Amino acid sequence: MAHEDLDQLKIDKTAIASHTGTSRYRRYWIAGIVLVILATGLFFSGVLRPAATVEIVSVQQTYPSQGFTLLNASGYVVAQRKAAVASKATGRLVWLGVEEGNIVRQGEVLARIENADVLAGQDQAAANLNSIRTTLDQTRAELHDAELSFKRIKVLLAEGIVSSSDFDTAQARYRKAGAAVAGAEANIRAASAALDAAKVAVEFTYIRAPFDAVVLTKNADVGDIVTPLGAAADAKAAVVTIADMASLQVEVDVSESNLEKVRVGQPCEIQLDAFPDLRFRGVVHMVVPTADRSKATVLVKVKFVDFDKRILPEMSAKVAFLSRSVAKGEEQPRTTINPDAVVERNGRKVVFLVKDTRVVEIPVKLGTKVGELEEVTSGVKAGDSVVLNPGDKLRDGSRISIPEK
Repeated sequence: MAHEDLDQLKIDKTAIASHTGTSRYRRYWIAGIVLVILATGLFFSGVLRPAATVEIVSVQQTYPSQGFTLLNASGYVVAQRKAAVASKATGRLVWLGVEEGNIVRQGEVLARIENADVLAGQDQAAANLNSIRTTLDQTRAELHDAELSFKRIKVLLAEGIVSSSDFDTAQARYRKAGAAVAGAEANIRAASAALDAAKVAVEFTYIRAPFDAVVLTKNADVGDIVTPLGAAADAKAAVVTIADMASLQVEVDVSESNLEKVRVGQPCEIQLDAFPDLRFRGVVHMVVPTADRSKATVLVKVKFVDFDKRILPEMSAKVAFLSRSVAKGEEQPRTTINPDAVVERNGRKVVFLVKDTRVVEIPVKLGTKVGELEEVTSGVKAGDSVVLNPGDKLRDGSRISIPEK
């Protein structure tokens, strides 16, 4: 009896195995459903979606003048008044009073060559002139005495007191004294001319600025031999090179086919490679009346409206020939974007900003048109990269692929 009760206490392993299998299958189903939901969510969120191949453009700074630019040309800043200052005499440079960048005024002494010999010649010419002036004083005294004697003899001759020979002698002496005075006066003029020549020779040893300018280069130094022709070995012709900064203009070559777009007095905008963020006002000064047959171009000179000490000769420059002058408020650049990068989503203007391998949907506010571009007043800044023609499938956070160029 007890044995039968013990048999009833045994565990039914078949029932347990059946229950365990059912629970395991249920867990698999639940896990599968969760994975499907997760995968669907990741797909629609863009995590599992394939990367979209897109083209990108940059947000940039654009000047309003680009919207009414007729023609662009490149050239260089050139001083229209420039001089290689040299000495008219040959000698050794003994003093140099300027260096690069110094501002000089017309007539200012820049340098001096040795001049002891010409100074001695000047002193000699001055002494000769003084000697001749003394001689002139003596001859004038002789003339005065001869004149008085001649007048007395003339009176005495009329009274019969003296003979005719005495009168002739007095007359000859008077005329000789007059001739001596005339000769002394001529000698003074000659001596004065010789002194002037000596002074000019001394002046030739001083190298002066021919006009108000800035020293560009120093071509010689103290101890160098300078000569007007520079033909001697190791001799220097120009001591310094100067330029009038007020005469700076931009010289550009304009194609003959575009020459009709250029006229004297036309407003321009000048950009220097040294200052890419600045624009300088300009105006067409001259269309040089000859063409370069080898390049089929015509030289056009554009002068600066406003002087700026940062502008230097030989700087590279770009000139935009405008259809009208830049109006007030158009001097500063504006942040612009290609209009094909802007789309409308949920009633808002947005762009897709590129962040590494993904995009971020950014709302933007647009301003006025700047040529073919749109002004952006908020949302992005210059230098940002955005997707061009994003289409309808691109979403915030989507992965992108940028093809190599």
